[in-house]
Amino acid sequence: MMTRWLAALGFYLLLCSSPAMSQGKPGSVALLERGKYLMNGVVACGNCHFQRGPQGEPLLDKGLSGGMVFDEPPFKAYAPNITPDRETGIGRWTDTQLAKAIREGIRPDKTVIGPPMPISFYREMSDDDLAAIIAYLRAQPAVSNKVPKSKYHIPLPPSYGPAIKQVKAPSPRDKVKYGEYLANIGHCMDCHNPRDQKGMLQMLQLGAGGQEFRGPWGVSVSRNLTPHETGLKNATDAQIERGIREGIDKNGQPMKPPMGFPFYKTINAEDMSALIAYLRSLKPISVSGKP
Repeated sequence: MMTRWLAALGFYLLLCSSPAMSQGKPGSVALLERGKYLMNGVVACGNCHFQRGPQGEPLLDKGLSGGMVFDEPPFKAYAPNITPDRETGIGRWTDTQLAKAIREGIRPDKTVIGPPMPISFYREMSDDDLAAIIAYLRAQPAVSNKVPKSKYHIPLPPSYGPAIKQVKAPSPRDKVKYGEYLANIGHCMDCHNPRDQKGMLQMLQLGAGGQEFRGPWGVSVSRNLTPHETGLKNATDAQIERGIREGIDKNGQPMKPPMGFPFYKTINAEDMSALIAYLRSLKPISVSGKP
């Protein structure tokens, strides 16, 4: 079953590069290409925003129309429809409203977007990359799909921080800094940080992993991404890259979802090298918090 999902996702990513998927509203060719690269690569929005079938399989003809459920103790959340449908999606939202929702977690009606949307990481997204993602979303087919309202058993914050005025990405020449930037907009640590009993990320254990994810695949546990003995210390760069792109660990064993391997397969060589350099720079730590 999992192999069929991965094949279907890979086919969808191939479709995304076709002319039919590039038609849409505003945006230069370069902007749309950057948006397509990000969305179908490191940012991997479709990993959550695909509409899913009864066994969790992506419904490719439904695109980014949402509905995937995240049923956890702190919340039962549904990924929203982010196609340009005017009634059930984002078709009535302005670019400014979309930008504020993605990077600040505030909808046009002023309500706060809750988890698992990784707003705290998206706050690091540059103005240019944000514009590219919005251009890509505008270019997608509008799909009608009314998604249930998410329910939270924890209080949501009034905001995720002050309003964002301007963000510039670090230079790709600084591999570690740029790798950190890519890891942030790819929200790697949203899954690969431990959480406390209230679901709060433990930022002092950056990259130590240990979160459990339940789904049709059973239970998967996020890996330790630090250079600790229980993490990446004894893995080569090639083994780390294979893990990210193909979902095969250093021992040759297949990893489980929800990590978006078919998306990460499209990350270019320079960006992959930067991501690995950043992971190598992390403080070695185990999920227990011990060095």
